[in-house]
Amino acid sequence: MPVSHSAQWVIVPNKGIDALQFEEQVTLPDLEERQCLVRVEAASLNYRDIAMALGRYPLPLDKSFVACSDGTGEVIAVGSGVSEFKLGDKVCMTFMQDLQEGIVTPKIRQSTLGSQRDGVLRQYGIFEETGLVLLPKNLSYIEGATLPCAALTAWNCIFGLESRALRRGDSLLTQGTGGVSLFAIQFGLAIGANVISTTSTAEKAERLKALGVQHVINYTSNTGWGEIAKSLTPDGLGVHHIIDVGGENTIFQSLKAVRPEGVVSMVGFLGGKGDHENLPSFSLIQRQLCIVRGMNVGPRRMFQQMNAFMEQHDIRPIISDRIFKFGEAQEAYKEMEKQQFWGKIVIQVQ
Repeated sequence: MPVSHSAQWVIVPNKGIDALQFEEQVTLPDLEERQCLVRVEAASLNYRDIAMALGRYPLPLDKSFVACSDGTGEVIAVGSGVSEFKLGDKVCMTFMQDLQEGIVTPKIRQSTLGSQRDGVLRQYGIFEETGLVLLPKNLSYIEGATLPCAALTAWNCIFGLESRALRRGDSLLTQGTGGVSLFAIQFGLAIGANVISTTSTAEKAERLKALGVQHVINYTSNTGWGEIAKSLTPDGLGVHHIIDVGGENTIFQSLKAVRPEGVVSMVGFLGGKGDHENLPSFSLIQRQLCIVRGMNVGPRRMFQQMNAFMEQHDIRPIISDRIFKFGEAQEAYKEMEKQQFWGKIVIQVQ
């Protein structure tokens, strides 16, 4: 192999951002037959990364691991059995390395980078051939680093159920301006959907409108935003697709906004724990005649479809103004914790 050691950042779960540890010289294992050695160029942060550091992650974590699930890089060595990639290929790592097709099983969940398996916040990493996809030709390494979790989750939300896939003229409701919501907006606008977004500030509302969002609702001054969103749909029946990133604190309003046979995709837990006495009942879901779908990322096949779509429509991820250096990982995490940024936070590794 051309290199034998790598520097990396390691998370000690639940110990805080300051416990993010830098390890300078870690020996790389030997390259196996179906594996690729990747020089990591960039990594991006998701809310889950700081949630794991701060003890807010809903799943148990009992050991330290290399941080971050989302990254890009260049293939610099291949095993003797690798057939899909060659030296010099620009690639993205997949979020769940073993999720090729079909559903997420408990076993497949154990292949998640940046938690159950070592992540991408390192100079070099060895990955299975099946855990990589080619980077869209229209994107840089920094842009491509944002795709594996946020972009693919957004894609799965609105296109993953083929019988309910978002179509031209359908309505789409997104919440806030995090990565999943911004990608969903871009995908929805690209196919001609009517996009409604909620946000908390006038400044972010203007940025959303500049992207092409047709309707923006301030959820702090309009706490009943679900009924407002429903009234903004052309036929008044409600929204076809809703991306719910708030969880228990937003699901009630999402159910008020959705149309009969519409889809509410439950993506995140940004809102924290809700008031359980006021959470919607199963009977409300039944009365709404809607689909409520717990979400994760999509399989590798879906990742490849999304990348082709992004090339076709020249969709470029929205990146935060500041690109952090490899040695500034703790600063990047603290910026993520503030939740005041616009666009994806990226760390340039090389």
